[in-house]
Formats: sequence, structure tokens, C-alpha cells
Amino acid sequence: MDAKTFAKEICEILGKHKAEDVVMIDVRGKTEVADYYVVAGGRSMTHTRALIDHVEEETEKIGFSAIRREGVREGRWAVLDYGDVIVHIFNDESRLFYHLESLWDDGKNITKF
Repeated sequence: MDAKTFAKEICEILGKHKAEDVVMIDVRGKTEVADYYVVAGGRSMTHTRALIDHVEEETEKIGFSAIRREGVREGRWAVLDYGDVIVHIFNDESRLFYHLESLWDDGKNITKF
């Protein structure tokens, strides 16, 4: 599965579990860290942690495991690193503070789900 298809799959998983404002950001050529960022919000720290669990469970079912995971226990901002796709799941307060979309938006590289 290519990175774009995998990123879309993660967006769909998040959408099914009521994540808020799910976006896929194409960062190819802008960073060497990944090809796509997926950014989503949870309504609370509990919801954010549940979203993280759902993403990990569902991606493992299709044969993908996160290489690295950070911030999972706190539930404010978690990062799941799948290599070419990095997933950022924020609670409302953290998402407003960091606003990753504004850092990477060039007007045509963001897809909303």
C-alpha cells in the first residue's frame, strides 16, 4: 500500500471513530521526515487516547505498526510514526495552540475528511 492510500485509510479510521477536523497534508518535497501528515482532533483527553488506540488496532489489522509513538498516555497531543505517514492526534486546546495545518498549508496540499 502506498503512503497516500495508507494516509487516507487512517483518515477514514479516525472519521469512523468521531475524530474532529480530520485532514491529510501532503508534505512531499517540504520535509524529509514523511510524505503525509494526518491531523485530527479529539474532544477530550479520553477521546484522544481512544482515537490513538483505534488507529493502532485498525492499522495492525492491515499489517502496519507504528515505528514510534509519543504522547499517548497524556492524551493532549499524540504522534504515531508510520514512516512515510505521521499521525498527529490533538485534544482541542493543543490543536489550537500548535495549529500544524498552518505550518504546512500551501493552499493546495490539504485534504479534509
